[in-house]
Amino acid sequence: MSPQLGEADGAAHDNGRSSPPAGLTRKLMAVVRLEFRATELVFTAEDPVFGGPPCPVPQCHRVGRASGLCWGHYGRWVGAGRPDLGKFVAETDTRWRRDRTSPCPVPGCRYGRAQAGGLCSGHYQRWKSAGRPDLRHWLSAQPPTRPDQPPAACAIDSCDLWGHEGTPLCWSHTRRWRRLGRPAIAEHLHDQNQASVPGHERVDLGPLPAHLRLETQYVLQRRRDDQTTKTAPSTVCQVVRFLTAMELGSLLDWPEETLSGRFREDHRTAGTAHALLVYARRQIEDLHAGRGWETEYSRDVWRLRNLGIDKPHATLRFDRIPQPELKELAKRFLRWRLSAGLSPGWAYHCVAAITRLARFLTAPTIRVDQLAQVDRQLLERYLADLNSQKGGKEEHRKHIGVLNDFFAAILRHGWSQALPATAMFFPEDYPKQLERLPRALTEHVMAQLEDPANLDRWDDPTRQLITLVLMRCGLRISDALKLPYDCVVRDADGAPYLRYVNHKMRREALVPIDEELEQLITDQQRRVRTQWPQGSSVLFPRPTSNADGSRPYNTSTYRGALKRWMEDCDVRDEHDQPIKIVPHQWRHTLGTRLINRDVPQEVVRRVLDHDSGEMTSHYANPRELHQTGESLRLAC
Repeated sequence: MSPQLGEADGAAHDNGRSSPPAGLTRKLMAVVRLEFRATELVFTAEDPVFGGPPCPVPQCHRVGRASGLCWGHYGRWVGAGRPDLGKFVAETDTRWRRDRTSPCPVPGCRYGRAQAGGLCSGHYQRWKSAGRPDLRHWLSAQPPTRPDQPPAACAIDSCDLWGHEGTPLCWSHTRRWRRLGRPAIAEHLHDQNQASVPGHERVDLGPLPAHLRLETQYVLQRRRDDQTTKTAPSTVCQVVRFLTAMELGSLLDWPEETLSGRFREDHRTAGTAHALLVYARRQIEDLHAGRGWETEYSRDVWRLRNLGIDKPHATLRFDRIPQPELKELAKRFLRWRLSAGLSPGWAYHCVAAITRLARFLTAPTIRVDQLAQVDRQLLERYLADLNSQKGGKEEHRKHIGVLNDFFAAILRHGWSQALPATAMFFPEDYPKQLERLPRALTEHVMAQLEDPANLDRWDDPTRQLITLVLMRCGLRISDALKLPYDCVVRDADGAPYLRYVNHKMRREALVPIDEELEQLITDQQRRVRTQWPQGSSVLFPRPTSNADGSRPYNTSTYRGALKRWMEDCDVRDEHDQPIKIVPHQWRHTLGTRLINRDVPQEVVRRVLDHDSGEMTSHYANPRELHQTGESLRLAC
């Protein structure tokens, strides 16, 4: 099967399902572990991915998925009128209705109720021999049962009654065992003890055909091994029901777009289940076709994660470029630039610019389908068309710059002899940049933002610390959220510095910090260790969908929290008007403060964008380093 997956490549079975791709079953058999080979998979609360926090009711080992309670105790709590949750947890019966086996009412007797009046078999015979007197008076006259050697307890974990007539089960569980056809005791005990896990915490893969069941088992195994996000078994069951209804033989029977679209038609609000379905197909596709350039290059839609690029721009789409020659050159250009370290964001802009040129070439008044026709005269017409469209001068500059680099690469590397040498842009083709006003915040606004009372309005100490790092250190938001866990270093004199990666400049950097900020970072490290005892590589891990703590805080999440915090603080400008800010303005504010304190601009540049290397390598001497740190601390 070619790497361009989508349609099944096997012959159809008699049941109408397509056969799995060649070799895929063998690969699955080799990698799926025995623990995932069962037709019914049972997950406990302790499972790191499919489990969850246990129900707080004592001796209840089910997962608390509703207001912290398991669904059974949640229903009981709602039925009781939603009393105080702590009081309910302390007072409710910990047993389930099916586990509420009661003993014989004779004091000290732990045999199960088997006869009329709730008596065990032995005491029932005594009561019968006594002429069936009033049961209440008869019970009051019975001596407590104190056997010299009490019988063994029932083998069911949740039952503490005595075994019935030498069997490992009490009377109630013996009756249940008989109704089930007297299965093997060992197998019956296993099934009954596993029954403490309710049905919605189990995944029944029985309805799936054999190969699709194996694929699903592999996907769940991968989900467990990744440990990047929690997945409720009910979500898995939703996907299983969809696959069963679609009568698929393999997740690769349909392209991802088709599979996703059909699921959305049937489940308009099933976000987590849809995400799991997409994840499942990609995992199977990766196993079958592999990863890397040899797999992705021939595709019209590149999946950057398969190239080792885990960034917001997940795909690059070349399917919107109708000209085959131009599409092939665009792929070659992007492969070269990504291999040289081009960011996914800029790669996305490159594809967008080339795609826009491709659409221009198909216009009725142009109709250019040969690269040899793309000369300077045509590019001048393209510039006029670009200028007439919306997007702004900055966007137009990006488009022109990308196309100029694209044409230059084709000519320089000899990728095509058809492109005319006149296919180029000149400096005067670029729109002039506007002179921008200063973006620094005024001291009137900063006084409100730095007010301790306003800082205490943050509902999360992690977000508060992110804000202080942005204010006092001048980091870009993307760099701040990716701070490593061990980000504080010291110089020879013990002064603390924040060490981080300046991703835009592609180098490490140092920023002096004060003792207060250092202590707040230490407190954050303590919180991270508490939530992720196994350790985390970042100082600000994402609080959700981050089982191993390796994923950093999301930029959009912080921006949304910042907006809510600003509204809560009611920050206003000098004209008493509400003000909106973006995190990057704190970087400009710090630079402006340093300059206003007569710190040389060269030193400001060192503070905000310098390399790290040795501690003092970017300053004339250690004293200059300390002076810079003191200026920064005073400015903050």
